[in-house]
Amino acid sequence: MGSLLLILMALVGSVSGQSSSPLTVVRTWTGGCAGTFTVHADNAVDGWTCTLSFATPVDKLDIWKATISSGSGSDFTVTNMPWDKVIQAGKDLLVEYNGVLSGDKGCDGTYTCTGGSAGTGSPGSATSAPGSATSAPASGTSAPGGGSSNTVTSGGTSSGGSATSAPSSGGVTESHQCSGCGSSMKYNYKDALKLSILFFDTQRSGYLPANNPIPWRGDSNVHDADDGHDLSGGWYDAGDHVKFNLPMAWSTTVLLWGMLEFKEGYSSAGQKDMACDMIRTPLDYFLKCWIPDQQRNYVQVGDGHQDHAYWGRPETMSQWRVGWRTDSGCHGSDVAGEMVAAMASGSMVFKDICQDTSYAGKLLEAAKGLYNFAKTNRGKYSDCVTVAKDFYGSNSEVDDMAVAASWMYKATADTGYLNDAKGFYHGGTPWTFNWDDANVEAALLLYQVTGDDTYKNDVEALVRSFMPGGDVAQTPCGLAWRDKWGPNRHAGNMAFIATMAAKFGINSDEYKKWAMSQINYLLGDNKLHISYEIGFGSYYPKRPHHRGSSCATNGWCAKGGADNPNVLLGGLVGGPDQGDNYNDDRNDFVKNEVACDYNAGFQSALAGLSYYSSINELPPAPAAKC
Repeated sequence: MGSLLLILMALVGSVSGQSSSPLTVVRTWTGGCAGTFTVHADNAVDGWTCTLSFATPVDKLDIWKATISSGSGSDFTVTNMPWDKVIQAGKDLLVEYNGVLSGDKGCDGTYTCTGGSAGTGSPGSATSAPGSATSAPASGTSAPGGGSSNTVTSGGTSSGGSATSAPSSGGVTESHQCSGCGSSMKYNYKDALKLSILFFDTQRSGYLPANNPIPWRGDSNVHDADDGHDLSGGWYDAGDHVKFNLPMAWSTTVLLWGMLEFKEGYSSAGQKDMACDMIRTPLDYFLKCWIPDQQRNYVQVGDGHQDHAYWGRPETMSQWRVGWRTDSGCHGSDVAGEMVAAMASGSMVFKDICQDTSYAGKLLEAAKGLYNFAKTNRGKYSDCVTVAKDFYGSNSEVDDMAVAASWMYKATADTGYLNDAKGFYHGGTPWTFNWDDANVEAALLLYQVTGDDTYKNDVEALVRSFMPGGDVAQTPCGLAWRDKWGPNRHAGNMAFIATMAAKFGINSDEYKKWAMSQINYLLGDNKLHISYEIGFGSYYPKRPHHRGSSCATNGWCAKGGADNPNVLLGGLVGGPDQGDNYNDDRNDFVKNEVACDYNAGFQSALAGLSYYSSINELPPAPAAKC
């Protein structure tokens, strides 16, 4: 079983022949070891190479922020990733890799490094890890020397392969034009919605239902448990196989919110039943995680570092998967609050849309108990479940409690919850809308039920910050580019907030048009004319950073520039850089990661635009900038 190995390396720019330094091992166990290291540049560096020599041969070495160019056993040569090749003078770069070996002897050894001169004042690459769970493929999945790079040019051509083939058998072939859709759509939002549902079906863990629509997925990790308590099911987070309840619950609520307010969008697309089937998966899992008679709430299954040592299909995983929980001694009102919001909104959807009142009652009863638990045990879960910090560390729990109380009020009409929501709400303009900042969700819900302009003003401030002229950068082709980690995710989330605000009468036509500008960019209104949703149209990413997609059912995993053997229908990849440039390269997880929270707002925005089209209230599409 592989585990993440972090090692300290010193790098001196444009200087060769450095003396060997010892690798620093932080911890060891049977089958692996872990440590930390820093890449340091005395002078500005433009590209670097390090040779690692292990005292005990390593059976397998997987590395993050570098690639293995040669070696095996005791000696490996690793080189920088393209996006981390330039390091400013005096700057450090944290590098991570996985070491797997027999026994518990550790990974003691030495290393030497050389770097190329970049000259003084060269800009450095970002050295911090992303705020979401991401990882590089295992060493056997990329060609040496970066041969798998596939840079898409503005002319729609690419090196290292084409991203233009149609989906495999069973996929959806799209027409960019939509006829008979109500108000005119430039892109077929309803078909894009269908595809996104399939992505969430792909992320299922545990036993799959008989109607599983993904032919290359099967049962996986069915024995997830803790102290004999069944924790199977739920969604895998991203291209990996960890189950993180904070982003999973946030994503679930965002999807349920879209189903509730834009149900005609799902119905007009013929996807109501498919959506009800899709969304039951995480809700069933949350019901397992909350144990009311023991006052325990499970918040994560799987160790992110150990999971990222494995590059393969979830169906063939053999790792021991640990479950982490919160209780009276380990507080976690953030993740509990988001789970409450998911179950409370789920109770409304299953009562009014999915027509299962028994299940709706079960969800609401669990939500009530978990809400009381969250209110009694206030605190951020990652302060005590420290294994989550590197992936989904929480910055606040107040926004999550405001969201939980707001949804509980909507589900029960109990004014006690409304008073709680008002008390928890902290106002202001957040950085974005995502799993770690749900404040604008609480603002919209409170505005809907109170009509208080205080909440409306906060919603407007956030949306306008993403629009042209606001605080958020805009790419030349018009994408609101919040951050290099998942810019498509941020744009899709805010497009959803804009469509929801429009329904509540906030700048309706203006917000609908802006939401369309973002969704249309994601579906093809960009200089590459590529759809960032896999399977939509004929030109889309073919090498997303996703283990199950990249490995065939016979165990073969795509290497180098080869396309993934399984088409990850509906997955929304991370997206372009600030200049609208994009690499279709599974090793470039910055641009090609996929995740449940990447698709959630995007899907609900599609539902919103489909809804406005179905009732003939969709304005003309804004002109593409490229």
